[in-house]
Amino acid sequence: MPFIISVSRRCDIPRFHFDRFMRQLDGGFTDVANPFNAGQVRRVSLLPDDVGAFVFWTRDPGPVLLRADELEARGYRFYVMVTVTGYPKVLEPDVPAADEVCTAMRELSDRIGSRRVIWRYDPVFLSSITDPSFHRENFFSIAKKLEGRVRRVIVSLYDEYRGAKRRIESLEKAGAFSVAPKEGLPSEDAGPLLASLAEIAGTAGMEIQTCAENESTRYGIKAGACIDGELLRDLWGLEISGKDKNQRPHCLCAKSVDIGSYGDCAAGCVYCYAR
Repeated sequence: MPFIISVSRRCDIPRFHFDRFMRQLDGGFTDVANPFNAGQVRRVSLLPDDVGAFVFWTRDPGPVLLRADELEARGYRFYVMVTVTGYPKVLEPDVPAADEVCTAMRELSDRIGSRRVIWRYDPVFLSSITDPSFHRENFFSIAKKLEGRVRRVIVSLYDEYRGAKRRIESLEKAGAFSVAPKEGLPSEDAGPLLASLAEIAGTAGMEIQTCAENESTRYGIKAGACIDGELLRDLWGLEISGKDKNQRPHCLCAKSVDIGSYGDCAAGCVYCYAR
């Protein structure tokens, strides 16, 4: 039975390693090491008959755009989730400019359809330089650029991971910014902010949903899945049964195989769990 391949939660393969990925398609497989046991390696088939669909995660859809026709001619189904946050450089040292990314997203949407290009505004990082006012203005600006070309936006609040915590604390000590506290919904600002983002998304004609958040419905946001079994069924008639048990407790993603590796992304986002 065909399976879904995640490309990738662990690193930005489309931006940094897409040529290698395409060579792996030529070979018909890729080898993936267990992130918790490097000696345990799984061979994953990349043959069109074995792949139900690829789900791409990236900051830069340009490489996918350039080879979208080739992917489809070879018999592959795919959709693309693009993270566009537009944060200050101190938080995202090596991330493409939001305007450039939005332009590529619009072109990709024209090529493959608006349901197959998904915007991620993720994570929603609350700090002294990205306060609720910043997020409302920033989110509105990006939404306007994508209006009519993107039908879904995914948001989630920053989750604290050990490596990210160290990096952020170091920057706080250096006086770069200060961070809002986080416990579940992190502060009294988070709820009204999520409600504002939902309103802005609706005005731009976008469905808004959260990633692995358990209280978002209180603010008018659907709890959604990034690797979305319903979307895969609607687009291509794929039946992907079962929730991915390897993800966080509130994650609703369908089962998939991730072919990335941690520590292989040069973007340098300070809040990233995968560094």
